[in-house]
Amino acid sequence: MRRPLVMGNWKMHGSRASVGQLLDALIRPEQESAAEVVVCPAFVHLQQAVDVCEPSSIAVGAQDCSHMRSGAYTGEVSAGMLVDLGCRWVILGHSERRQYHAESDGLVAAKLAAALAAGLRVVLCVGETQEEREAGEAQLVVASQLHAALAEQASLTDIVIAYEPVWAIGTGLTATPEQAQQMHAFIRKELVQCEGVIPERVRLLYGGSVKAANASALFGQQDIDGALVGGASLDAEEFRQIIAAAG
Repeated sequence: MRRPLVMGNWKMHGSRASVGQLLDALIRPEQESAAEVVVCPAFVHLQQAVDVCEPSSIAVGAQDCSHMRSGAYTGEVSAGMLVDLGCRWVILGHSERRQYHAESDGLVAAKLAAALAAGLRVVLCVGETQEEREAGEAQLVVASQLHAALAEQASLTDIVIAYEPVWAIGTGLTATPEQAQQMHAFIRKELVQCEGVIPERVRLLYGGSVKAANASALFGQQDIDGALVGGASLDAEEFRQIIAAAG
């Protein structure tokens, strides 16, 4: 049985004060849940989050990492640095990185290799734009992103895939549970072609305007094992309700 996973992507939000308040609200008292919970603050708040979450069951992840191990790469943060800090997870291939930083499938694959080599657990994001969906290319785009990232990787035992339709991120739009399930089932089928992957064991997350109001319906689908939550994860009570729905 796949354990549910709920990950909060806090993006470029927060201050030391607000991050501290949010973490305190999530941890004290920490709710009983069968779901695994991860929070991903901005780089500058990672150490604070690691320190606060250490006595709890909440893990900390980063929103990105470099494809290089070390060197003269101004502004970059390596996977090894994240591990040294106490991070256990990293998000890679998020659509905002692909859009605003022109990250190619090849670069995402290189980052994935670096993260796995350092011992990080990876949530790999894939998803199509509205234009691609309307053109009937959604599955083609998702399959291309998936295979480009996973091909020839050393170890994919713990890989997690997040399907995030680009048109539903931060827009208030959400794929219907049926639409999300259809794509998740397609992804699991595509994973059969990936060497080193046992498709039925891979956790597939939905990301795209997940809220407490739609979480239960999404999590009720056969191939949806949790969520990559954006804005709703910045509200402690809303995030708690999503976690409860997953657990």
